[in-house]
Amino acid sequence: MQPNEVKALLESRISGCEFHIQGEGCNFQVIAVGEAFEGLSPVKRQQLVYAALSEEIASGALHAISIKTFTPTQWQTASENAE
Repeated sequence: MQPNEVKALLESRISGCEFHIQGEGCNFQVIAVGEAFEGLSPVKRQQLVYAALSEEIASGALHAISIKTFTPTQWQTASENAE
């Protein structure tokens, strides 16, 4: 799979989120930013993203996925701190 394919899958399955994908083959790093993560624990946030990719993980199309999730406010803060 390509990063743009993973991004398209996530965008079609989780509404209202912005995704930044890096990687190749079956190993990807996912950064997800959206209101959908508001009020969810870190584990629940990751479960939401994993669930959206469960078919691809089960088939082996995706193997290793690193996920970081942020609300828009958290993302803004993280971006400001990175500068």
